[in-house]
Amino acid sequence: MTADWNGMEVVFQRVGVDRMDEVLTVLDEAAGWLNARGIGQWPVRFETAWVEEALFRGETWLVATGDKVAGTVTMDWSDPLWADAGGAAGYVHRMAVRRWAAGLGARILNWAANAARQQGADSLRLDCVKSNDRLRAYYETHGFAHRGDVPVGGAPGQRLEDGPVTWVSRYELALPRRES
Repeated sequence: MTADWNGMEVVFQRVGVDRMDEVLTVLDEAAGWLNARGIGQWPVRFETAWVEEALFRGETWLVATGDKVAGTVTMDWSDPLWADAGGAAGYVHRMAVRRWAAGLGARILNWAANAARQQGADSLRLDCVKSNDRLRAYYETHGFAHRGDVPVGGAPGQRLEDGPVTWVSRYELALPRRES
């Protein structure tokens, strides 16, 4: 699927484990940038185990502009963090853009909303660390509504049954049906 961003073509490429290094490079760059600014959204570096299942399932995408990888996003169709919420939804995880592609996130969110709509979803959902006020405001600016804060086991970026607890804020974007 292609889109336009700043006059450049944007291509969303579904990737598998053979492209894991590229996915980790984007995630680690974004995580390092966040951590250098004192934002505990993600760990300093991602572990392979945190992303490989989504790559095996074909749920991870690299986002390219021209011939350069500009970002990544994982799109899945269930999330235990939302077990109390009804309705069909798409879930955005590990969305990151390279620093030189700042601003591409809005295009990725639009793509994710369209992908979810095509799968018959009524909403697009995501979460972020509760203390990340800037990211929370970003999602709200893009039409996402806050749907409560919940505890998650593990360090930021992890989902464990035990360990430290991280509070995350859940956000949801309603996806009204488009007229044919």
